[in-house]
Amino acid sequence: MRHSDEEIREAAERFEKWADELDPATADVSDVSDLRAVAEAADAVRANEARLTEAVSVARAHGRSWTRIAESMGVSRQAARQRFSDKIGA
Repeated sequence: MRHSDEEIREAAERFEKWADELDPATADVSDVSDLRAVAEAADAVRANEARLTEAVSVARAHGRSWTRIAESMGVSRQAARQRFSDKIGA
């Protein structure tokens, strides 16, 4: 549903009025540090996954077998190959 310019202007005015009336001393603010920690951990996992994929790619480029790579990761050869072969084109 599209809103008219007038409706948008009125909504903006209502928001401005509401925002001006907020009192930081009495505002009910949730502690989201736990969610921030989840987001940071997820970012770290993605970054580490990228680093691991790059390391596996380099190892394969140096002629390392899937067995040796898997041993380094503490997983089976099949698990390592299934996880990375499509990502590194090997």
